[in-house]
Order: sequence, then structure tokens, then C-alpha cells
Amino acid sequence: MRSKPNILVTGTPGTGKTTTSSALAEATHLRHINIGDLVKDKKLHDGWDDHLQCYIINEDLVCDELEDIMEEGGIIVDYHGCDFFPERWFDRVVVLRTETSVLYDRLSKRGYAGAKLTNNIECEIFQELLEEAKESYKEEIVLAMKSDTVEDMNRNVSEITEWVSSWSSTT
Repeated sequence: MRSKPNILVTGTPGTGKTTTSSALAEATHLRHINIGDLVKDKKLHDGWDDHLQCYIINEDLVCDELEDIMEEGGIIVDYHGCDFFPERWFDRVVVLRTETSVLYDRLSKRGYAGAKLTNNIECEIFQELLEEAKESYKEEIVLAMKSDTVEDMNRNVSEITEWVSSWSSTT
């Protein structure tokens, strides 16, 4: 049994996963792993997708890289997908949701355009990542959280931090 919980923070690009995860790691003293950075740093990919302007993640390599770390516990994983991670890894799955007008502005500022911008906005409209999380994990551990403003993020971090404290004291 782990002494600390593992948390997955997921959602469409631009919903605030990395910002939320970083603040949460600071508040809870859990370790934050940004999967995008891990894939780049450790070359856990199968090349570059020119159309979507991103690395083609090798899910098996990512899971192999994380297996021992996840068993120890105390990890916050930050990634826009979730269906390839083993269910046993996570005690809480947080899906950040953002209004599409807010998301459009955030992604445009990042330089997203064309298919990449359209695909991500549609992903949020159709709640694809929330549905993916509900299909991949026990529904009682999946939590959708609004992430439109700094106030939303602060409230989310506070709420998850409370959950981490209560999880620690009940195990």
C-alpha cells in the first residue's frame, strides 16, 4: 500500500494542467511529472507529427518509465490523455474543463492554429477527455473541475490539497 496518493491531472491542452499540477505539488509536497516533458527529455516517442505539431508518444515506453515511480506513490501526473495508464496507478483523476471561448484565447496565444486549434476546441466541446477518464477509471475517483480563471485554479488546488490530507490520514 502506498503511503501517499497518486493523482492524474488531465484535460484538453490549455485547460491549466501544468499550472494546476505545479501549484498542487507545491501545496502537497507530491512530485509533479509532466508527461510531455518526460517524453521529450527521455525520448519516449516515435517521432514528430508535422500535422499536429507534437511528438508521437510511445505509450508503452512511458508506462515502463513510470512503473516503479508510480508504485511508490506521491505522484501528480500531468497529461492530456489518460486511457493508456494502468488503472491501479491513480487514487484521483482530475479532469480540468474550460469554457471554449477561454480555451480558444489560451491556445491562440500559444500559437495553435488550423487543425491543432480546431481539434482541441472540439475535444473540449465534446468532453472527450472527461468521457475517456470515466471509461478508464472508477467513476468515484474521477472529478471534473472548472478551470477558467486563476480563482478556479486556486479553489481546485485547495480542494485537492484537502483531499490529499484526508487520504493521507485515512490510510
